[in-house]
Amino acid sequence: MPVYESIKNADNKIVISAANRDSCVFGWDKVISSLCAKVAGGKKTIAIDGWYGINYDRIAEALKAAVEAAGKKARLIPAVGLYLSREEIIKYNQPFVTDDPGFGKVNRFGVIEDIMDKAKVADIKEKLAASEGEVVIIYGMGASIKEFEALIDVKCYVDNTHQKVQWDMWTGKLPTFGCTEPTKEYSWKEYNYSDYYLLKRQKDYMYEAMDFYIENYFEDDLVLVPRKAYDEIMSTLVKYPIHEVKIFSPGPWGAYRYLQMDYGVEGLANNAWNKIGGPELRILIDFGGERSISMPMLNAMQYGKELVGELIDKQYPGLFPLDIWLDDGWHPTKQPAERISMPMHIHPSSKYVEDHFDEPLGRYETYYIAEAYEGANTWMGFKDDADIEEWERLCEWSQNIKPIENWKDFICNWTSKEGDLYLIPPGTMHGHGGNQMVLEMDTNPSINGTEYSFFEYDFARCSWDDDKKTMTARPLKMHLEHARNMEKTRRGSWVKDYLLSTPHVIKWTPEYYIDQYKSYSVMPYEIERIHFEKKGELSTEGKFMHMLTLTVGSRVTVVSKKDPALRAECDKFQCLVIPANFGDYEIINEAGGRATCVIERWKKG
Repeated sequence: MPVYESIKNADNKIVISAANRDSCVFGWDKVISSLCAKVAGGKKTIAIDGWYGINYDRIAEALKAAVEAAGKKARLIPAVGLYLSREEIIKYNQPFVTDDPGFGKVNRFGVIEDIMDKAKVADIKEKLAASEGEVVIIYGMGASIKEFEALIDVKCYVDNTHQKVQWDMWTGKLPTFGCTEPTKEYSWKEYNYSDYYLLKRQKDYMYEAMDFYIENYFEDDLVLVPRKAYDEIMSTLVKYPIHEVKIFSPGPWGAYRYLQMDYGVEGLANNAWNKIGGPELRILIDFGGERSISMPMLNAMQYGKELVGELIDKQYPGLFPLDIWLDDGWHPTKQPAERISMPMHIHPSSKYVEDHFDEPLGRYETYYIAEAYEGANTWMGFKDDADIEEWERLCEWSQNIKPIENWKDFICNWTSKEGDLYLIPPGTMHGHGGNQMVLEMDTNPSINGTEYSFFEYDFARCSWDDDKKTMTARPLKMHLEHARNMEKTRRGSWVKDYLLSTPHVIKWTPEYYIDQYKSYSVMPYEIERIHFEKKGELSTEGKFMHMLTLTVGSRVTVVSKKDPALRAECDKFQCLVIPANFGDYEIINEAGGRATCVIERWKKG
């Protein structure tokens, strides 16, 4: 699935100390020279560790050349030589890849050393210990494992973002553990369910062990951030409202409102998936250096208590629990439901994902109608007289290859208007019906952002081919067994009584008012809105992370009442992550007229 990004108003402008700001080094040659200077100061071993998708050979060879140009001998040790064979790693990953065609099972306890050859580790350990009269550079994923800690003088960690790794996977360019060339027949489930967690636990160790954090988002550029500066950057970041870089992906129900929104996205032919807030996005941090640096949003989870709140940090360690999507639905001409609707699908409960995938949290969803156009509608629930067994039989017969001509006889359709909220607890059949802009607010079940939707029917339509820019790719695969297991057979009359939510005012002042939507018992979060013309006031109460999206208006500024220097601007249909520790804040309308912000926050704190 191709991914496009928009960096419009995405910089997180923070202020750190001048000493730490000035200690950061920008530029390929300057970073290599700075690392080389450590050798002149007597350091003998340097480790270049990091995430998937980094050109470690290029960095290591440049450093070796610089060391030798300075009159020192240098030797390279590639960490790729530490690993078991590809066949052995595949065997190790099999319990996490599983035989399930759609999903895997989380490697909950594995570490990167599990897939290393003990004899090879011992051999390299001896080489590191015997490095007399030369500089040794060990490089690659796992170059700085705990067993080498006492033998390495300078420890570096080179980071990468989720989207870049995914793109390398999709295009067959990703070398994985133990491979010097792109890994053939690499399963995305290996990454999502095992390799990601091995890399993450090594990264968690390196947060404490590293001397330098290295950003290598641009192929020909490096930024060297000393550990002390990195720690101040991250601890400061979670004091501010946080922008994330929005991502866009085309698809079979993709629409065209994005073309009118000035996102600055080139090459996107239709907009099916637009994520504006969540764990797998990247962030840009402008701390006053020569340019902003990029890193995964999940790096901020080092400060989980401050970011997501003490309760969530304790109950779901490492989990960023909320997601925000923007489902485009505007078409210039009338289109059939089979073109503009999402697949008919359901989501799993916390118990289901724990039992089947070893994930901590289920998918609890809401659709907030941010804009409604002619024909705006949502599919949700089965009709009261629908034969659900017949529906399941037809889905099995179809396998999303043969059309189900009478599919509308089974699924309820609801006319939408701006401000409507649909509650979608696990097991509820549903799908965005088109002709509307949906602010889709979810729980996030996975530490690495793995998405759990069980598709039952996608109208037997072709999917999107982004190379040809046509709907000519193979139809989407369904997840019928999981869907049947989770299906709650909720009928339209029950949906009307319990899931078509309405708001009630919980605070009113002459300047602004706040309303909250009726919830359903299993939903773990609240949906609230604040309406104002000049400014409004809210509070995280020191315990609730707010996912705040501007849905009416063009630009607002969120400002801490305790420290007005802690602020960030938010454009229409942009999400700001307001950390739990932010406290009392104002929202100032920068453009005049009416403004509305929608807030997703946890119920308990």
